[in-house]
Amino acid sequence: MVSQTGITTHTLRDTLLKEAHARPFESLEAPLRVSHLLMHTGTSGRSEEVAHLTALCERLRIDPPDAEAGHFTLEARGFRLRWERHTEFSTYTIFVSGAESEPFAEPASTQLPTQWLPQLPGELLAATHVTLVGADGVSTNIDSLGRYFQADSLAGSYCSGGAASVWTDFMADRDGFLRFLVVDESLNPMQAGRLVQRLLELETYRFMALLGFPLARELSPEITEMETQLGTLMDQLSDVSDLADERDLLSALSDLSARVERLMARTNFRFSATAAYGMLVRRRLQVLREQRIEGVSTLDEFMERRLAPALDTCVHIGDRLERISKRVSRGANLLRTRVDVALEAQNRDLLESMNRRARLQLRLQETVEGLSVVILSYYTVSLISYAFDGLAGAGILANGRIATAVAIPIVIALVAFGIRRSRGRILRDDADAG
Repeated sequence: MVSQTGITTHTLRDTLLKEAHARPFESLEAPLRVSHLLMHTGTSGRSEEVAHLTALCERLRIDPPDAEAGHFTLEARGFRLRWERHTEFSTYTIFVSGAESEPFAEPASTQLPTQWLPQLPGELLAATHVTLVGADGVSTNIDSLGRYFQADSLAGSYCSGGAASVWTDFMADRDGFLRFLVVDESLNPMQAGRLVQRLLELETYRFMALLGFPLARELSPEITEMETQLGTLMDQLSDVSDLADERDLLSALSDLSARVERLMARTNFRFSATAAYGMLVRRRLQVLREQRIEGVSTLDEFMERRLAPALDTCVHIGDRLERISKRVSRGANLLRTRVDVALEAQNRDLLESMNRRARLQLRLQETVEGLSVVILSYYTVSLISYAFDGLAGAGILANGRIATAVAIPIVIALVAFGIRRSRGRILRDDADAG
């Protein structure tokens, strides 16, 4: 693709430019009600979500989202619905303008068709109500806030440079929703939109970060047991001397290594995601620019007190698995080296034994060759003596016995020469074949 300047542009340039504006902040004004649902769907399920949104659009006679869409905003009479698809979860945010009799009396989610929400694809992980009211719309006296929140868990602060105050107790109401009360002191619409969006993201990423915590607690006893088993195996390593015991110990270490690798494969993604979501939570808290309200904890303080230990536990469990894996690998390498050295010693002894046998066999062969020369020479001389006796009887030789005596050394020499030559030919053919 060539731009108007004549420069060849990258095929992904337009996509990357649009990504910066893919999920813009809403422009919001008080009074406003917002309901936010976090659905855990895994890495698949986009088609089901699009189909569910399409059904709602058809019911409301609105153009449906594209089949490959990653986000969609539905404008209807009385409410606005925004859907966003992420890697392993989706969010549904409902906005309803207008005041209510009191905060949280008429949540935005009640404006949706009755049977549509229960049929959302995936599993509900987080649910949040946000009420944005003007400074004259509600009293921020701590006693008055007790009508909406539990006083012993109340957290709040001034945000956006003091332009608003935010209140919550991070507790679920009887419908399972967490509540945020945002009191607009001097927010402009864009500030209000950013503040509400960051509060919703704060809850979204908090719950996604905490997904790794139950897994970490579940695996802790098993990891402790593996550490104990590894310590026992390493103690045995210094005591074993028999090759069979070393092989058994190596087999046990290999089995332990396989267990560790299975656990790491099971937890790597979840713990990495926990660390990433935890970082996003801390970033959202920073951009809130909180200022303390005397008598209550800030949102940041609450998170650090409740969320940080859970995140640290996940990091600690991941580090323990990494350390066990490295220790098992070192122990297996050490034991494998010992087994290899023992095998080399056995092979050396075996080769030495084979060399001794080869030398004995050579001596035996030489002895047999000597006997073979004597035996073959004896029979050859016997045959020659018969021939010489016949020739002497015929008058051809003067004395057959003398001729036989003369032939004896000659026969022995020829037989010995023939046997050695035959052996040399066999050795050469064997060497060529090897």
